[in-house]
Amino acid sequence: MESTEYIGLYINRAQAALRAFSTWSQKEIDEAVRAVGKVVYDNAAKLAEMAVAETGMGNVNDKTLKNRGKPSIIWNSLKDKKSRGIIGRDDFTGIVEIAKPVGIVAAVTPCTNPVVTPMCNAMFALKGGNAIIFTPHHRALNTSTRTVELINEKLAALGVPENLVQILGEQSRENTKALLAASDVVIATGGMGMVKAAYSSGKPAFGVGAGNVQCIIDRGINTAEAVPKIIAGRSFDNGIICSSEQSVIVHKDDYDEVMAEFAKNGCYTASGEAEINALREALFPGGKMNADLVGQPASVLAEKAGVKAAAGAKVILVPADGSGRKDLLSKEKMCPVLSVYKYDSFDEAIRIAADNLDYEGAGHSVSMHSDNPENIEKAALRLNVSRFVINQSSSTSAGGSFYNGFTPTTTLGCGSWGNNSISENLSYRHLINISRIGYNMKDNHVPDAEELWG
Repeated sequence: MESTEYIGLYINRAQAALRAFSTWSQKEIDEAVRAVGKVVYDNAAKLAEMAVAETGMGNVNDKTLKNRGKPSIIWNSLKDKKSRGIIGRDDFTGIVEIAKPVGIVAAVTPCTNPVVTPMCNAMFALKGGNAIIFTPHHRALNTSTRTVELINEKLAALGVPENLVQILGEQSRENTKALLAASDVVIATGGMGMVKAAYSSGKPAFGVGAGNVQCIIDRGINTAEAVPKIIAGRSFDNGIICSSEQSVIVHKDDYDEVMAEFAKNGCYTASGEAEINALREALFPGGKMNADLVGQPASVLAEKAGVKAAAGAKVILVPADGSGRKDLLSKEKMCPVLSVYKYDSFDEAIRIAADNLDYEGAGHSVSMHSDNPENIEKAALRLNVSRFVINQSSSTSAGGSFYNGFTPTTTLGCGSWGNNSISENLSYRHLINISRIGYNMKDNHVPDAEELWG
């Protein structure tokens, strides 16, 4: 069967489901959205085990935590929001906003996040009254398919129209391309090649940019509080989260204290040219991230590099020879490794972060441990990223948490800096169209020329 014909079957089923779903009330929609999150929450451990077994990436404990945490914060964010019918009235301007579905959402999901990304996208799609069709990564096909099956079992029990949530049964580039072209909106979470294909589909698309989170440690912070947060962020799920810390930028006078705190918390700092070169070569053979190390614990890198002293480390820290293109260590490392940089002044810390982001990760995120609002805002004014995560573990906070105001999501837009269409966290608001009623403001004051230009 031709790809266009095969995808046409999915599109036709989705359109029928959409027509039936269009009569559902806000309360009924929210019950369906809740069910999507709750079934992943309830099956967190089983799905985590399945994901690790199938992909060979990450670890079961962290994936279980993620499978419980993400549905919780996303549902908490969505449960009181209006997304059907009239969603807003502005008494001053007279504007009335009416939410309407975008239609059929095509969602490309990654092997690094095969459970909560489909769950999140389904929650957002249904919240907006849409249908959604997933095309999963081939390395996580069984896990993503099982996730969608569990979702549909719960939705069926609520009487949700059949085929509102679908996943392709046959995987190929041709089928994915046909799906993107036939949908109304595309969400692409994964490698930059797939994101580029989504933006080339001819349909509105939301993608993500490369991660390479720079972590600046300011003067005067409590090292004993900050360092464990950085370790937790860098080691979470063996370092495959795009928002996890990649580099630590430390003042030269605090360097020994900070490194001692990392050592105290089970980390290893490489020393000597031979060790650093061995780790760099193991990470970036031929200048590219070693695919065999993605989502692996630090011990695998230590063994591959022949650095026996680092075998039991939670995170391996490697001093870089320079920022940006001067050293491959400035790039994203999808395993528990941190590049280390020293700075003299806060302006130099910003410059190091900027160099590294210019090399890779522009638009994504910066982590800062600081009690100095002036320095925080100085960095935010000068560094071109979409989010600044302050005094938190970036990997588990940049995508929203109970302890910050970022929109909970699994899709983090990186703006034009990262070749993305949005510079914020994706939400259901990106999956609704809004009609606006504009009433005549007959008593509105109209300024004369003197008021305007005088």
